[in-house]
Amino acid sequence: MSNRKLLAVGGAAALAVLFMAGGAFAQDAEQFIPEEAKINVKNILAWGSWVGVIIILHSIAAVALMIEHAINIKRDKLVPPEIIDEIEALFEEEEYQEALELCEASPNFVTNILAAGLPKLNNGFDTMKQIMSEQAAVEATKLHQKISYLSLISNLAPMWGLFGTVSGMILAFANIVILGPKVTPKDLAMGVQQALITTFEGLFVAMPCMMAFFWYRNKVVALINELTGVADEMVERFRPQRQ
Repeated sequence: MSNRKLLAVGGAAALAVLFMAGGAFAQDAEQFIPEEAKINVKNILAWGSWVGVIIILHSIAAVALMIEHAINIKRDKLVPPEIIDEIEALFEEEEYQEALELCEASPNFVTNILAAGLPKLNNGFDTMKQIMSEQAAVEATKLHQKISYLSLISNLAPMWGLFGTVSGMILAFANIVILGPKVTPKDLAMGVQQALITTFEGLFVAMPCMMAFFWYRNKVVALINELTGVADEMVERFRPQRQ
């Protein structure tokens, strides 16, 4: 075996020994840490005080929103294909009133746009298209508002964390004022601990919320462009033919 191979094998073995030793050392060291000083869910909840509870409630709401968006912000959910097929069939048969009634009975992104435009069919194609464009902007706003709560949480969570930081430092300095020369590091630790934990919690909630918001925002923009194109294509048959 060459010297290089020997060095590589030896280095890998040394790293393995170090990792094993480090893990064993960490386990041994943990045995000497008091239960109230260990980083676990129970202690984090206690250290964060009521501000930490608010941040955790924000995180629960954020997870619920992410699940809801993952289920419902899809093309087939926003606009069921069978509804579009039925409207297309009615258009082919020139049953425009029935198509309007179907759109009103099955509200979604595309049918709401068509329901706004079809009553203006006799007013001219350009008028109908203008009304449809205005309704499309309304539907797009609804979708953006739907995902905007993730952005709200991503901004609120670190602000609550900052609030906890400030209140924790106030608590620490209050102990200095109250205890004076008798103050000990342990007396200051509670306030500093709250300050750090709430900052951690706020950032921990905010970062995934921000990433999720940008993901869904881009998805919503793509869906809006696609579904607006579907509505435009469906009424293109009403465009007057040039002589």
